[in-house]
Amino acid sequence: MGGTSAAASEVSAAPEAPGLSRRERIEQLRSRIAAVPARGESVAARADRAPGTTTREVLPVPGPLAELLPQGGLPRGSVVAVSGAASLLIGLLASVTASGGHAAVVGHPRLGLLAASEMGADLGRLAVIPDPGPDPVEVAAVLLDGLDLVVLGLGALVVPPSRARAVVARARSKGATLLVTGGGWDGTEIRLDASVREYDGLDRGCGRLRGLRLSVGAEGRAFQRRTARIDLCPRRDRVEWFPETAEPQPLSRVPGGAA
Repeated sequence: MGGTSAAASEVSAAPEAPGLSRRERIEQLRSRIAAVPARGESVAARADRAPGTTTREVLPVPGPLAELLPQGGLPRGSVVAVSGAASLLIGLLASVTASGGHAAVVGHPRLGLLAASEMGADLGRLAVIPDPGPDPVEVAAVLLDGLDLVVLGLGALVVPPSRARAVVARARSKGATLLVTGGGWDGTEIRLDASVREYDGLDRGCGRLRGLRLSVGAEGRAFQRRTARIDLCPRRDRVEWFPETAEPQPLSRVPGGAA
């Protein structure tokens, strides 16, 4: 493994170190975050802007998803709620790490690393902390100090508004983006959701899955809800994202959709 991979492994081990108090685990995590290479400029995309307008740097997203977001990506310093099909979350992680960014996933023990790799993710730039302990919000907040993107699985946890505001302020000051799933978090800037509507390759529940069609929605404080259907299909040993109209696929409908 390279240096980045080693740093990611160290980060993932920190919260689970035995015999340490909560404060000691957090301090250990801070010191290991310092070992992660500095964020590269390549991950920050700048949207075209008209004279007199202010545009924030954004993190890249899969091409068809960019069409749903006013700035064409996830604004740095924002908190974004993500729900529904796991392919959406995995695609976001893949886009950021493949573009040179560093990311961490907190509280998602069943994250599909193989699926992320198939979408082009650089796993050497991804730290996974499946069990962050009793305070996953604090672990995520520390990770914002040194990473471009942090995914926080809240489970059933409801974050008090005052604490949510403090984490939002931290994300903004560090120029990092926080994705939250599950639980309760008030005040997110953008909300993304996805459901599987159709699939290709399965006949009466048998066969090899060759593609998916997602129904994706996006809405935020600054824009009304937008939706699109997006195809995920294998191309050149990778799973790529296509607008529904770009390459029509003979997909079979999923009764009632799928998670």
